[in-house]
Formats: sequence, structure tokens, C-alpha cells
Amino acid sequence: MKKSIAIDMDGVMADIEQYIVDWYNKEAGTTITRDEIQGMEDHGLFPDKELLLKILNTEGFFRNLPVMDGAVEVVKALMEEYEVYVVSAAMEFPLSLFEKKEWLAEHFPFINWKNIIFCGDKSIIDTDYMIDDHIKNLDFCKGKPLMFTAYHNVNLTHHKRINHWNEVSGLLKEFEEAAE
Repeated sequence: MKKSIAIDMDGVMADIEQYIVDWYNKEAGTTITRDEIQGMEDHGLFPDKELLLKILNTEGFFRNLPVMDGAVEVVKALMEEYEVYVVSAAMEFPLSLFEKKEWLAEHFPFINWKNIIFCGDKSIIDTDYMIDDHIKNLDFCKGKPLMFTAYHNVNLTHHKRINHWNEVSGLLKEFEEAAE
């Protein structure tokens, strides 16, 4: 039986950081840079919270996110050895549910619909590994948590870190060898 991996979308498969910074700057007339947000929590990131909510609830926002560099190739390769599930919190922003489904169909058409889980709380997920950028999900991971580097977690050190998709296979192999 294959081991299982839960993979988050936003900030892991989809490169949301620069996308949201650019969109916010355009709407607010600000010049926030990706470097300036390193180490900041989500709640302190953008001064105009109403504008941020408007952006996140704008049709097309989640549908048009760029794909994280290396994600498609690595996820496809992982599927040869692991049962891969895409797990995304898609309940908070009503348009995101459909848009995330469409985004996956375009960029990851090889992932079966049965392996896509949209939820509100990821603590129910019970996989051998979880790749996510938010510690609120990783801290409750039932398997081995793997933290994908993002602006909001760069100062955190209590989970094994992934900086780029090209590190994933080697890290999983390390875990497998250590378990033997």
C-alpha cells in the first residue's frame, strides 16, 4: 500500500505571494514588495483589510494564480510512489471553491477528482505526510509535517522546511530511510 501525502494549494502549488502583493498594490496605490512582507503574519500584512477581502472575493482571483515553479513535475512524479491528495481550505472565500477546482483541472489534470479535498479545517486530514505553508495546519498534522517556505513562516523552525519543489523527493526519501 502506498503512503499518502496531503498537499496544500495556495502558497505551495499556487504561487500566491507575488500575485496578491501586485493585486493589492494596484488597487491600493501602494508599493509593498515581497521582501518587505517576509516574516509578517497574514493579519498584519496589508493595512486595508476591507480591500484585501474584496480582492480575495473577486471573480478570477483564485482561478488565475500562477503555478509554483517545479510543482507540476514533482507532483506528477510523487504520484508514482505515493497516494497524493490536494487539500485546500476553500470554504472561507465562496468563489474559491469552483475556481480552485478549475485551476487544478488546467494545471494538474492528472490528479483524479477523488484526490481533491476542499475543506475548512485541515485537522481532519490523516495522511502520512502533509506539505503546507501554514503552521495552523501543520501543528495538527497526524503524519509528518513539511513546511513549504512562505513569507509568513520564514522565522519559524519547528517543522522540517521545504524551500522549493525540487527538495521534496529527497526529503521524503530521507524520512523513508530513517523509518526503516
